[in-house]
Amino acid sequence: MVILSREGLSELIAAQRIATGTDVDLARVPLGVAVRAGTPKPDVSTVEAFKQVLLRAQTVAVPASTSGIWLTTDLFPGLGIADKVNVKVMPRGSDATGLVASGGAEVAVQPVSEIVHAVGVDFAGSIAPEIQFVQVFSAAVVSNSRDIDGSKRLIEFLSSSRASEAIRNSGMEPLERPSAEHRKTD
Repeated sequence: MVILSREGLSELIAAQRIATGTDVDLARVPLGVAVRAGTPKPDVSTVEAFKQVLLRAQTVAVPASTSGIWLTTDLFPGLGIADKVNVKVMPRGSDATGLVASGGAEVAVQPVSEIVHAVGVDFAGSIAPEIQFVQVFSAAVVSNSRDIDGSKRLIEFLSSSRASEAIRNSGMEPLERPSAEHRKTD
């Protein structure tokens, strides 16, 4: 089975790499800002405050994932700061927070779930709602899985209320699924 962004999963479904009908949305995660542990946390709660944080930073780290691509191709240009911000695109979210932890960048902008447990950084806050990019993370069974039933049981558990606390603790918001008696039947 796989767990990844809905965008990535949609590509796998289109490529027929996912067992039909096994995809389930599990959680959503907003973008947030990471700063080096122990440094002052900047205000990033408004568009203008967030913009100023980016403009003041010598280097801004972003992951080379869906969120990083959106930041560099849509948000930063939309805010009129694309050519004024020194962006360092890192292969993974852990690389972006690692760069901040080591002092190589002042801030990282990435999914909150990649910040809250990262070593050497503090979570400064989520970016303003009107410029927020919320990703949905989903699970599905890979079409050539050797244990389709076990994978389906794991997905059922991950999408149940029993997993909600762990999902919240990971910096994500669980998506509520209707109970079996409330699901539509075809």
